[in-house]
Amino acid sequence: MNIQTLRILSCIEGISFLLLLFIAMPAKYMWGNPILVKYIGMGHGLLFMALIALLLIVCQKYKWPNHIFMLGFVAAVLPFGPFLFDKKLKEMM
Repeated sequence: MNIQTLRILSCIEGISFLLLLFIAMPAKYMWGNPILVKYIGMGHGLLFMALIALLLIVCQKYKWPNHIFMLGFVAAVLPFGPFLFDKKLKEMM
C-alpha cells in the first residue's frame, strides 16, 4: 500500500460522501425515496472503513506522526475534507 492508493481511495470516499449528502439525502427527505440512502450509504460506509484502515497502514509504513492520521480521520468525516487532505498527501509524496 502506498500514498497514491490512499489518495485515490480518499477521493472516492469523498465523492461517495458528497453523493450521500447532496443526492441520496435530498431524495429521501424531499421526495420520499429512501432507497438511494440505503445503497449509497452502505457503499460510503464501506469506503470510509477501508479509508481509515488504509490510512493507518500507510501512516505506519511511512512512520508518519499521529497528527497526520488524526488529520486524515477528521478530513474523512467532513464534507470536502478528503479533497483538502489530498493536497496534504500530494505534498508528502
